[in-house]
Amino acid sequence: MKPYLHCLTIALSMLVVTGEVYARQTHFERLPTGTLDVAPPSDRVAGAPGEMRVLSGSCENVGMAGARRRIVDIATQEWAFFGFSVSDQTVSRNQVRNVQSTPGTPVPPQRGRRGLGRPNSQEFARLVSSIAGFWAATPDGSWMLERQNEVSGNAGGSRWRDPWSAAFISWVMCESGLGNRTQFQRSIAHRDYIDQAIRARDGGEAGAAFVAYDLGEAEINPGDLLCSGSRPDYQNIDQRRRQMGEGARTHCDIVVRVEESPARILTIGGNVRGTVSMKLMRAVSEGGTHLHPPDNIFAHLKLRSDPIEVDALDYSPTVGALGCAAGFEPPGQLTSVNLPTRTYC
Repeated sequence: MKPYLHCLTIALSMLVVTGEVYARQTHFERLPTGTLDVAPPSDRVAGAPGEMRVLSGSCENVGMAGARRRIVDIATQEWAFFGFSVSDQTVSRNQVRNVQSTPGTPVPPQRGRRGLGRPNSQEFARLVSSIAGFWAATPDGSWMLERQNEVSGNAGGSRWRDPWSAAFISWVMCESGLGNRTQFQRSIAHRDYIDQAIRARDGGEAGAAFVAYDLGEAEINPGDLLCSGSRPDYQNIDQRRRQMGEGARTHCDIVVRVEESPARILTIGGNVRGTVSMKLMRAVSEGGTHLHPPDNIFAHLKLRSDPIEVDALDYSPTVGALGCAAGFEPPGQLTSVNLPTRTYC
């Protein structure tokens, strides 16, 4: 059954209380747990900036059944809560310049790290406990909060001192039921679970939830991970295999939709310009390979689970709720995402 069918429940249990708020904000509140059974990351921590501490770092282990769906649904909810940031990497800088030279023409989001800008101090205050909760799902969560407390306590910091993208992925997997670290090695560094997936590909880590592939080797499906490397600039998993266990600057995002025409792959990741953001990636299929991004990605981590709809994003409870929210006007950047307008309120 499609999650859209829960839209009436959402409308009754959430929008009666918060419908007036939506007209005044660009983010979308998290759904009731009766609609999407996931606790807010902020529940894992306590204390104001400068005094934050971990309350819980536990994760449930519910197995692989339904994991893909939960991964997509949870990531989508956080993307909406953080304000629908979109980085359109299918738009070249020349295209952006041409649009900017035409008066009155809306400028599309620019590619790469330009995005929509970092959260301001007010947004940081709203989101700080959520990001702290992401850290709490990692084994080093308490240490990372202590590091942040030093910044916030001494200077009233309005940003995180350490990149939290791997913590975001770790929290999503934790809440998705991959709680055993033999399934997913939650970490403050992407390289740890990338290495786990490579070992799974090489015949080890029999219980690992993800297996590493080079781009085009295997079909990309929502719930999978796409990973890039900047230091070193890896081109394939074999290059990382030769440096297993060594430090590396890497980043992974969660696939939420795969489109054949136009060929795009949509992903959601954390700490992209300081927020949870969606990337729109170009996709190609050459020489009999499966559809994949043409560049900037070196590893496809495939979930060991049956595939779901390639447009799983469209059937997430959060997207279904957008059309039910009286008075909520989606931000303009969502036009490039092509979210469905149908609802079952």
